[in-house]
Amino acid sequence: MPPVPTADRRTTVDVTALLERGRTLTAPVLRAAVDRLAPPMDTVAAYHFGWIDAAGNPAAGDGGKAVRPALAVLSAEVTGAAPETGVPGAVAVELVHNFSLLHDDLMDGDEQRRHRDTVWKVHGPAQAILVGDALFALANEVLLELGTVEAGRATRRLTSATRALIDGQAQDISYEHRDRVTVEECLEMEGNKTGALLASASSIGAVLGGADEHTADVLEKYGYHLGLAFQAVDDLLGIWGDPDATGKQTWSDLRQRKKSLPVVAALAAGGPASEHLGEILAADAKTSDFANFSEEEFAARAALIEEAGGREWTADEARRQHTIAIEALDAVDMPHRVRDMFTALADFVVVRKR
Repeated sequence: MPPVPTADRRTTVDVTALLERGRTLTAPVLRAAVDRLAPPMDTVAAYHFGWIDAAGNPAAGDGGKAVRPALAVLSAEVTGAAPETGVPGAVAVELVHNFSLLHDDLMDGDEQRRHRDTVWKVHGPAQAILVGDALFALANEVLLELGTVEAGRATRRLTSATRALIDGQAQDISYEHRDRVTVEECLEMEGNKTGALLASASSIGAVLGGADEHTADVLEKYGYHLGLAFQAVDDLLGIWGDPDATGKQTWSDLRQRKKSLPVVAALAAGGPASEHLGEILAADAKTSDFANFSEEEFAARAALIEEAGGREWTADEARRQHTIAIEALDAVDMPHRVRDMFTALADFVVVRKR
């Protein structure tokens, strides 16, 4: 990935190095936390994180994009603290994020994540539920063990974000069984499901570094809108993404009947393509043979979504949310270097392919 130039001062940030810094600082502490889990949960969690394969052999799996750890350690620098100050926050956010992935994969019936079988497919639904619960509890332990006032503040904010995340997943599931969902409802759901935790990641290091409430709130606003941009891009990839890059099936969101932003925007657009799409999706909801649809049938639905304007609207919304996130940073005095890194991470989120 080439360095990303910032729009105003034309300095460059090596986003790959920034992501790797977050990953490198967080990984050993995250592994040590997971090692606390009782067998076989420790092994199941290690498989989920990509540290071992299904047979228990060491593996160098794809650990994901590492945007959240990068944001957490970067946010500590807003206060003038060292990046390491944000590491417990980065670990806690990663544990919560992966708790949600374990449960979501099971609830959504996803059989693949990061080009590997999901935990529930390999180790069974019970282990997916138990390990997810354990990771959530561990996230709070990691923070509270610091024993500081700042740790208490960080835990409170992370717990609120987790509750919003769970609300978002509940909304997402309920929307799958409805014929119509408004754009506003979809944005609220995605703000809960994705925006809340990215908001926490963007502020938690600063909170641990002693930031005041105003600074934390501003950084949360940046992260929340970045999360909406992130999810809009995810929604595009969920329909039109390259499976070799995303690690998911073709048309993955259509297979799950997700009311994602492109679908919702297309249905709200009006016109022949929108009306035809609505008729087809309403019929889909009544069929018991949906899992056996052909590639051509999913491709036809994706084409109607694009024709109705859902793809273009979602891409525009990703850019709009990106702009709101960047402009939010103006309300906090921070070193130019740190702001440039926040901006570069936001740029990365809206141009990624996985």
